[in-house]
Amino acid sequence: MNLLQAMRVFLQVAENNSFGRAAASLGLSNAVVTRYVALLETHLDTRLVNRTTRSLSLTEAGHTYAEGCRQVLDQIETVESHVARSGSEPSGTLKLVAVASFSLFGLTPLLQHYHALHPKVKLSVTLLHRPVDLIEEGFDVGIVVPGQVSSETMVRRPLFKVCPVATASARYLETHPAPQQPADLVAHTFLAPSADIHSTTWHFAAADGSAQTVSLDPAYMVNNSVMLRQAVLADMGVTILPENHVAADLADGTLVQVLPGWRILDADKELSLVYPGRRHVSAKTRSFVDFTVNYFRAGVLPAHTFAYSNS
Repeated sequence: MNLLQAMRVFLQVAENNSFGRAAASLGLSNAVVTRYVALLETHLDTRLVNRTTRSLSLTEAGHTYAEGCRQVLDQIETVESHVARSGSEPSGTLKLVAVASFSLFGLTPLLQHYHALHPKVKLSVTLLHRPVDLIEEGFDVGIVVPGQVSSETMVRRPLFKVCPVATASARYLETHPAPQQPADLVAHTFLAPSADIHSTTWHFAAADGSAQTVSLDPAYMVNNSVMLRQAVLADMGVTILPENHVAADLADGTLVQVLPGWRILDADKELSLVYPGRRHVSAKTRSFVDFTVNYFRAGVLPAHTFAYSNS
């Protein structure tokens, strides 16, 4: 038995949830695909697939083995891809989709550095905040937040995470006593991201293990944190924003963090790099993936890098 080929065949069966679709995608007959899976089960002395005349499902061992096959085959293809592209220079048009809120502040410096290293790559950038299908819409790579790309076939590389902070302007706090605990927010004018970004209920935890949940009635809601920052800078009230978005304001004292002893739960924002599969990744895409991961790993993050937005 060609074990690698058997693993490829089984992974196709697992991903397609069908012998027939796996056979069609591999250009093999149903009988050959069925035989490869049977040989694997004999080799492992373990049932991998439950099948009837109408349905197919993986056993628990099958799920574990499929994930292992995916990792092994990805590593092999990464090595082969690296060798294949070692003599080629990235070129062509890289079609990038990025979350609008990040891109308005942090994307241009990244692209500037990348283009300086790879001048033969043309950049076509689309800013979105809605869900996106990279393959269907023809993108090579995406810089996205959770929920924008749901396909399980995408490779996802986390870039960084931003925690939220509660804040108000120094001038607002001159006439409004700073809240000492989350429940005190009810007495303040609350400026909120729109309901499709976060509900009006916020969960807080203190270092001593105590927790509070507060439901707030916002006096102002907006689906863009640039405007939310402008509102808090205009002394309109208290708000919660990603920390990076107000870092400079907190540093110069224009804004003040309130409730510093409380951590806001379930509101972190993570930015990820995604691209379709590791198989046959082009030199331009691989160069951008490697550059971007290293760029963020090195901590090259300007102030106001990330903000939530729905536009």
